[in-house]
Amino acid sequence: MFHKIDYPFLIAAFLSFVASVSLWFLVSHDLGLFVGLWVPSILALWVGVRVVLLASGVTTEGGRTDL
Repeated sequence: MFHKIDYPFLIAAFLSFVASVSLWFLVSHDLGLFVGLWVPSILALWVGVRVVLLASGVTTEGGRTDL
């Protein structure tokens, strides 16, 4: 289901979400909102990287596409 290229993006998005919620409740609502905007940006970058890699035909042994 997930490939090794996916994990850094998913971890970064999750950590950004946790940081956003923490900042919202502990520091400032404005900082929480700012960091919260990173989550969809990271996920959009992840989709872009996957599309580029699939379009370039990244393959492993056996001829199947594997990221």
